[in-house]
Amino acid sequence: MRQPTRAQVEAYRADGFVIVPDYLASEEVAAVRDRFEPLFAHRWTTGVPPDEVNYTAGDTAADRTRQLCNAWRSDPVVARTVRDPRHGCFAAQLEGAPGMRLIQDNVLWKPPGGQAVGAHRDNAYNGWLDPVNMTTCWMALDDTSADGGTIHHVRGSHRWPPTPTADNFHAPDDWLAHAHAVAPDGVDVDALLVPVEVPAGGAAFHHGWTLHGSPPSCRSDRPRRSIVAHLGRVDTRHHPTVRHPVYSQYLVAGSLDLPTEHFPPVWP
Repeated sequence: MRQPTRAQVEAYRADGFVIVPDYLASEEVAAVRDRFEPLFAHRWTTGVPPDEVNYTAGDTAADRTRQLCNAWRSDPVVARTVRDPRHGCFAAQLEGAPGMRLIQDNVLWKPPGGQAVGAHRDNAYNGWLDPVNMTTCWMALDDTSADGGTIHHVRGSHRWPPTPTADNFHAPDDWLAHAHAVAPDGVDVDALLVPVEVPAGGAAFHHGWTLHGSPPSCRSDRPRRSIVAHLGRVDTRHHPTVRHPVYSQYLVAGSLDLPTEHFPPVWP
């Protein structure tokens, strides 16, 4: 099982993210890319739709980043990819955690010239988890570039105080507005931005409090497709008084445990 090097662990803990240029094999990238057309045409192999569907052909604006959440329920290839034990093993070593479970996945498709995804912090949406935590494995399915709308991280922002959720996530006028609003006094957010520029199959892991988002794509010749595994510590439970508008439907009355059939452990 692949594990991060000491230098990668130190970089993750200092910066709030680490970039891994050679993560998925080419055949894995091809297999997931082949599922994008049917998935975004709402053809679910298992007959079960994703928990969140943020794209409908002919309805959603063509320049919006297309998003599905928990497509692992809908497609075996996506399920195999996001539930791969290597993500959990790698993330657990970065965090010093006993293991990892899948909280949710994302399938993302930014079209050529696509609009921005606003800067945000994953943990701001995770008050329903106890402890609040998330380690994200973002995997590129196309070569990425700074001008192609790739994900950017704000170095060191995982050490800033907790902040609320971002107001505008999809196609904001200013994708960095939330980052500037929550940055501590005197911090130059723009100077801390680091784009993830990797070949297809490259990945980045980031901490749940790391600010990240993606600017509009200036490229008219290529999409930016990615698949994301949002992982939580295997000992994560749900908060007794906070509910999530989507994922709390899977909780069991009278228990604080996350049901393994809906939030499956991926490692060990």
